Amino acid sequence: MKLVQINLQPHFGGGEVYTAFLCRALSQLGMPTRLLVHPRAGFWDRLGLPADTERIAVADATDLPQHLPAGPVWLLSHGPLPSGLRAVLPGRLRTAIAHMPVQGRDPAAFADHDRIYAVSGWVRDGLQAADLPAWDEPLYGVADLANRPGGGEIRRSSRYDWDRRKGRDRLLGWLEPLVEMLRPHPAFERRPGLTLGIVSRLTPIKQFPLLFSNLAPVLARHPQVHLEIFGSGGYASVRDLDRALAELPAGQVRFWGQQGNVADIYPQLDYLLSGLPEKEALGLNIIEAQACGTPVIAVNAPPFTETVVNDLTGFLYRDPRQDAGGDFGRLLDELLAGRAKPRPELAGSHLARFSFEAFVERLRPVVADAEGQIKRE
Repeated sequence: MKLVQINLQPHFGGGEVYTAFLCRALSQLGMPTRLLVHPRAGFWDRLGLPADTERIAVADATDLPQHLPAGPVWLLSHGPLPSGLRAVLPGRLRTAIAHMPVQGRDPAAFADHDRIYAVSGWVRDGLQAADLPAWDEPLYGVADLANRPGGGEIRRSSRYDWDRRKGRDRLLGWLEPLVEMLRPHPAFERRPGLTLGIVSRLTPIKQFPLLFSNLAPVLARHPQVHLEIFGSGGYASVRDLDRALAELPAGQVRFWGQQGNVADIYPQLDYLLSGLPEKEALGLNIIEAQACGTPVIAVNAPPFTETVVNDLTGFLYRDPRQDAGGDFGRLLDELLAGRAKPRPELAGSHLARFSFEAFVERLRPVVADAEGQIKRE
C-alpha cells in the first residue's frame, strides 16, 4: 500500500504545519508519503519534512490522478478530497483530515469518503451528526516548534497576505512593497502593563472583527492592557479588524505582520488571546503557546475547552456575544489587581496529550485500519 497526501494550499497556515508533523509521524510508523502540493507553496522546505516524503508540485487539481502510484493507494487529503479522486476503485482508500468543523457548513463536501479524521472532538461531533464516516478518536495536533523557523529580531512587517487571484489584491500587492520601503520597521519590545497577543493568520474562521466588536469597548476602558497582533490576512479581513479596533486609543494595539519565529513570540506575551470558537477546528497556536509556558485566554466553548484547562493552563470566559464582554472585563480587572497567572508548564498530563509521541500513538491504529481496509478490497 502506498500513501498519497494532498495539500494544495498556496498559503502557509496551521494545516501545513499539521501536514508536516503528520508526515514525520507516519514515517516513524514505517509509512512514507508522496505529498502533492501547490507549485507556489514555497514553505515546505522550511518545515522539516522527513527524508521519505516525496514532494510533487501539481499545477492543477485535474492533474492529480496522473501522480498516483500503481497498486493499492491510501489517499489522504487535507480537507475534502478533490472530486477527481473520489471514484470507487479497487485498492483505493479515500480519506481526509477535517481541518474545519462542518457545523455551519455544508457537510456534503465530505461525501464519498471512506474515513474522515477529525483534528478535535468538536470537529468529530459535527461529522458524526452529519452521518459521515468519522474516525472516533480525534487526532488533535502537536506543538511542533522545533521544526519552525526561529531566531532573529521580531520586526514589524506587512499585515497583508495578498490573494493573487483577485485583481485588487494583485494591484495592491504590487504597490505595497513600495510603501513598505518608506515605513519604519521597529523591533518588538514589551511595554509596561498587561500584554495580550494574537499569534495567528487573520482569517475569517477566527472571527477577529466580530470578537473585537464586543471586546474593543472593554479594552478601551483598560489602557494598561496592550494588544499585540502577530499575523497577516487578506485585505477585507484586515480592513474589518481595523474597523472593530477603531475606538481603541492610539498605540493600545500594534500590528506586527506574519512572523516565522513564533517560539520567540509566545514567551514575551502575558497571555495568548484566541478568536471566537465555533468556526475553529483546534487552534494549534493555543497548543504552541502552552508548550512555551504562555497561558491562554479563550471563550468557554469547544474546541477551546479541549485544549485549555481553566485556571491551570489559562482562563476561559463567557462568549462576549452573550454579555457584551462583561465576563472578559471582569477577568481583566482581576488580572490587573494581581490574580495569579496560570503556569501551563505544570500541567504535564495535559501537555502530554499534544506531544509528538502521543500523536504517533493516536496514528498507530489509523494506519492499521487503513491497511486492513485496503486488504479487504
